[in-house]
Amino acid sequence: MPMTIESIIERLGGAEQAAKLAGVSTEAIRKWRQARAIPPKHWTTVLRATGLSLSDLQPDTESDRPEPPMSTSNPIAPAERPKAATAALILADGTILWGRGFGAYSTERALGEICFSTGMTGYQETLTDPSFAGQIITFTFPHIGNTGTTPEDDEATTINARALVVKEDLTAPANWRATESLDAWLRAQNVPGICGIDTRAITRRIREGGPQTAIVAYPADGKFDLPALLAKARAWPGLEGMDLAREVTCAKPYGWSEGVWQWPHGTEALPAKRRKVVAVDYGAKRNILRCLASAGCDVTVVPATTTAEEILALDPAGVFLSNGPGDPAATATYAVPAIKGVLEAGKPVFGICLGHQLLALALGAKTYKLARGHRGANQPVKDLETGKVEITSQNHGFAVDDKSLPTDVRATHTSLFDGSNEGIATSRYPAFSVQYHPEASPGPSDSHYLFRRFVDLIDTTTKTA
Repeated sequence: MPMTIESIIERLGGAEQAAKLAGVSTEAIRKWRQARAIPPKHWTTVLRATGLSLSDLQPDTESDRPEPPMSTSNPIAPAERPKAATAALILADGTILWGRGFGAYSTERALGEICFSTGMTGYQETLTDPSFAGQIITFTFPHIGNTGTTPEDDEATTINARALVVKEDLTAPANWRATESLDAWLRAQNVPGICGIDTRAITRRIREGGPQTAIVAYPADGKFDLPALLAKARAWPGLEGMDLAREVTCAKPYGWSEGVWQWPHGTEALPAKRRKVVAVDYGAKRNILRCLASAGCDVTVVPATTTAEEILALDPAGVFLSNGPGDPAATATYAVPAIKGVLEAGKPVFGICLGHQLLALALGAKTYKLARGHRGANQPVKDLETGKVEITSQNHGFAVDDKSLPTDVRATHTSLFDGSNEGIATSRYPAFSVQYHPEASPGPSDSHYLFRRFVDLIDTTTKTA
């Protein structure tokens, strides 16, 4: 029978002694009492100090007490699964975290690299962003679902993330634009989720130990084969060396004329523009295409594997290299020759995210995998040429190595979080790129100048040609 919080605190020697043992304030102990639950990160300390068992800290589902987050830092047997648990998050290091499932029952798709995103809004855009292919997203913001979903906010035709992890139960939609709840939307797209998880603990684990593989199990029959699930997580090769752009790119070329969302009309097709731009789709977000159209571009989107000859045959005034998932060094095998051909033809080039990394590789630089990655909003980036700081949205697990930049390529932007490269430009060609997402508008308009810079570069190059 689980013990009450009061009994546990008494065993620890009272509130002040409990706070001292856990390394927290007495205010935190008050919150334990208020929530009637001890955060899982303190369970090891409590168990060691009191001699209690893990079952003593588990919720009694027959009572009216709220349940603590259902997690543990060590593998546990199915018999120790909390009564209310319907799903599990299994990490490759052997960690089992129990929770409540939502969305679709889990499939083979719910396996990938677990990461965290710090955005407080935009969960639908995050889930549909092709750059999240092969990844399980942990949202650090606890209340997910409150704006529902709407087709207008999709960044691609399908959800590209493999699963999502949240702390609280999904919030019911309370937004006039919502056409469907998040839960129903996930079920329709066969994507599972899990709630009741200590997302702060996951975030700390990734920050301290780096990314790892995980799998979300939400079986329809409620049965968990934990050894098999753990083996599957450990067998997944990881994103390094993986080319995912082929999986998310378009099947054939298409035109794009829709502009950015405007009140009260939403998104609408724009009149034909004079700047013909070819956008290479490595996993392009729709809002990037909208921003290009709104900046005055007539956009034609082509698949990731399109060659330089095929791109140039469309006679573009400029070429855009899109965002996308996976290891840039793997995608570079076919992307870099095409980019080099476009550069040699003198076409203005603008890249974002994976497109930035691929441009750097084409110019002779190198990329590497970040220890934690940058995902979410409110990430400060300094423009080295103007000294201004932009508040940006980011989603990348790889970066360009500043030390590898050739002498005719300069760093233009840097992360104020970790000093990693966030932008480059070259004096050899009319080309530049940034690592972050100017179209995502966390600033909200801090980085929109980049689209204007691209069309200005096109206009200047066209006049001097």
